[in-house]
Amino acid sequence: MEYQLFLPQKSDLVHFVTLDQTCLGGMWSLAGYEREWESPNGFLLGLRSPTSADLIGMGAFWQILEEAHITLLAIDPQFRQQGLGHYLLRALLTLAAQQQLERATLEVRASNVAAIHLYQKLGFQVAGRRKRYYPDQEDALILWLNHLQTLPLSVSLETALPAPTSP
Repeated sequence: MEYQLFLPQKSDLVHFVTLDQTCLGGMWSLAGYEREWESPNGFLLGLRSPTSADLIGMGAFWQILEEAHITLLAIDPQFRQQGLGHYLLRALLTLAAQQQLERATLEVRASNVAAIHLYQKLGFQVAGRRKRYYPDQEDALILWLNHLQTLPLSVSLETALPAPTSP
């Protein structure tokens, strides 16, 4: 059994909203996901479970000039700690590199140590802080990753990730 990356169809977006509510507390509405899906500068990826074909992960970025602004990375809590966030982030960065983008940026909650560690493991570096960025007034760290074209990413939508043998 394998996890599968996919580019969603419009009919898949309702599942993105459900996972958004589970992981992010409803950051985006269905209309928001539809705008992302329809935008020529927006890129949206999904990750399916090997056992049920359910959506268990999602990621997105905006192409702004030569930059990928990563706007979304979420894994269903039941599937965390299996390397799937790393896999999905690598897939987003690979897609950005295929679009000839040169660098990537994102914001992350200053308290989200696990996510910061994941981003740093892939080479992201803290470049600044946005004070009171989130609705609960928590700061965001601004991270950047340069030289996307030279990174050894090579994740393909045609290549599925084998399911872990243990949860």
